[in-house]
Amino acid sequence: MNGADAAGEPHLRRVMGPGVLLLFIVGDMLGTGIYALIGDVGAEVGGAAWVPFLLAFVIATVTACSYLELVTKYPRAAGTALYVHKAFGNRFLTFMVAFMVMCAAITGSATASRFFGANFIVAFRLYWGTDGVVVVAMLFMVGLGIVNLRGMRESAKLNVVLTLVEIAGLVMVIVVGLYGSFTASQADYTRALAFNVGHTNVFVALVAGTSLAFFAMTGFEDSVNMAEETKDPVTTFPKVLLSGLSIAAVIYVLVAVVSVAVVPVKALRASDTPLVDVIQAAAPGLPTKNILPFISMVAVSNTALLGMLMASRLIYGMAREGVLPAFLGSVSPTRRSPWVAVLFTTTIALGVILYVTAFANTDAIAVLSGTTSLLLLGVFTMVNLAVLVLRRDEPVAGKRHFRTPTGLPVFGCLSSLVLLTPFFGRPVQQYVLAAILISIGVVVALVTALATRRWGRRRVGADPLLEWSDTG
Repeated sequence: MNGADAAGEPHLRRVMGPGVLLLFIVGDMLGTGIYALIGDVGAEVGGAAWVPFLLAFVIATVTACSYLELVTKYPRAAGTALYVHKAFGNRFLTFMVAFMVMCAAITGSATASRFFGANFIVAFRLYWGTDGVVVVAMLFMVGLGIVNLRGMRESAKLNVVLTLVEIAGLVMVIVVGLYGSFTASQADYTRALAFNVGHTNVFVALVAGTSLAFFAMTGFEDSVNMAEETKDPVTTFPKVLLSGLSIAAVIYVLVAVVSVAVVPVKALRASDTPLVDVIQAAAPGLPTKNILPFISMVAVSNTALLGMLMASRLIYGMAREGVLPAFLGSVSPTRRSPWVAVLFTTTIALGVILYVTAFANTDAIAVLSGTTSLLLLGVFTMVNLAVLVLRRDEPVAGKRHFRTPTGLPVFGCLSSLVLLTPFFGRPVQQYVLAAILISIGVVVALVTALATRRWGRRRVGADPLLEWSDTG
């Protein structure tokens, strides 16, 4: 049957070519992090704030190569959950890794929606207060759910528009900043070569700065969950994923260099909108106060959209492989979108928005972004290990896939573990929040295990790559 699997069920439509996939990856990476992290990273290392971004790029690229080997070897929507389960065969570990990935995506998307609400109020000068921000944020998340329900084709088209506007905003910062280098008397590029690390040493400062900058390099891992909707994923993913990482790294380094040259690091650190200060210092006549809220809304819109796309596809993929109840893998026969998974993840995101509003303090964004990095570093550790373990699983004769040099996943695993440790200044609040989320995952896993006898039987015609049953 056209558009259906062997059991007669509709499957996802392959609509993403190389160009759309590249914009997906770049758009997912160039999110709120770059608008807020310049000052924080500079506070750790001084004017050489571009160095941690470059180091984060290296570490991310190493892990990206591991993802490339796995996604071209197993091009399924389940992504990380599929890789971990095939490598270790442990149902609980599979569930927890997938749960951490989903938590990182949904929490990030919900936080981005909350930030969208705040910028919406400022941009249109509505003065509705906190309640108005929450209402706008929740309506925005519902809107994302509707776009997601419409299907991948519509979501991909919206992502193209949002990514182009998002890139244009960062290019504006770079161009205006360079212009200011010739007109602003305070512009000093020697600041970009200075390491001001205070009472610590350069190594510790670089690790701390890289831990912060790593958040800005995340997002590329979401793309593997789109494998079933990508045309010729084995050929497309390697060149597109590495290209996307490189584009993001170049933009980050240029923004960091220009920013510290035009505005001193202490001023960037003290500002809530450091990139606005860069443009104002370089070209005071530009109406940046009116432009920034709209650019910020575009940036967080893209982050939220892509995060929710990934989360829904992860739930869909896990359900189709038997890790979650089968009803979560239902696909609309007309739109070919995983509609139950979309409703499920959107509901959770709405709950997270309410939670953040009720309990977050002034450092909520920093804690959430750091916790997202913390969760993903744990996931990246497992992915790099999975690559090494799955070398024993040789592909079918004649089936090609990307193969990363063995030393890279070893380095990726060790570097991720280093960034996970609390010895380089990572705030304890991040570990507390991560522990809470993981504890929730443990409870969900136990409930799922109790229901296994009812849900865990493999469907007729299903691929037993991930059989979530009592016999495993």
